[in-house]
Amino acid sequence: MRLVGEPERVANARKVLEELYGWVREGNPVGPRDVMSAAKMASGAPDVDLSEACEDILAAVGSRRRVRAKNLSQRRYVEEIRQHDLVFAIGPAGTGKTYLAMAAAVAALNRREVERVVLTRPAVEAGERLGFLPGTMAEKVHPYLRPLYDALHDMMPFDKAERMMERGVIEVAPLAFMRGRTLNQSFVILDEAQNTTPEQMKMFLTRLGYDSKAIVTGDVTQIDLPADQTSGLVQAERVLDGVDGISFMRFSDADVVRHPLVQSIIRAYADALPGSDPDTRE
Repeated sequence: MRLVGEPERVANARKVLEELYGWVREGNPVGPRDVMSAAKMASGAPDVDLSEACEDILAAVGSRRRVRAKNLSQRRYVEEIRQHDLVFAIGPAGTGKTYLAMAAAVAALNRREVERVVLTRPAVEAGERLGFLPGTMAEKVHPYLRPLYDALHDMMPFDKAERMMERGVIEVAPLAFMRGRTLNQSFVILDEAQNTTPEQMKMFLTRLGYDSKAIVTGDVTQIDLPADQTSGLVQAERVLDGVDGISFMRFSDADVVRHPLVQSIIRAYADALPGSDPDTRE
């Protein structure tokens, strides 16, 4: 292959190609999304080691599922999770906040760094009133927790995930079930944290026990609480920012790794409705 262009761009392109060839030699599949992600990282930070930045998060535990950072923000997020016991990941949908947290939790569980994984989120309807749901308590809350189940089953075989949930090694529960508990040697993920009240957020944060790690994810532009209700995530960001041992990872629309249209949609809404940003709610 012959590269023609400005010296700096040629150097970046060569670096990307050499890294991609390395991935292929290791037996990894490479598709258009991988090429785009590598090119974006190389152009944004020419000095970064792409092989290290795109390290397979689950490689150490023998998973057949490969989970790699798609950009430098995601790579930094993975490092923050490794270095801190409490990480807040705040940003728009599609930036990998929950998915990477789930991958880190599964990896920690398989490395025996923790004894269990607890996945939780508030049971708040997204702008719709679904009425009374039939069934047992577990069946009632299941629809609210479906995204967590989907991510979990994407990380490991369905039957293995089911066995772990039956044994209590992996627990998926609504946030209300966390009250009164102390979570020791656990990896805890609170998803959709923008829909917690300040009381719920404080309750969750004080559940953390010895040898445990917690990841709180949320998007402050998608708050489904009543208009006069303060978001626990917004308050926590203001109160806890700067506290030693707590990390805040902030994603932007530039970090979206879903369909390219998602990034355009987020930007269009931000430009068209600048005064409706729930981040300003108190």
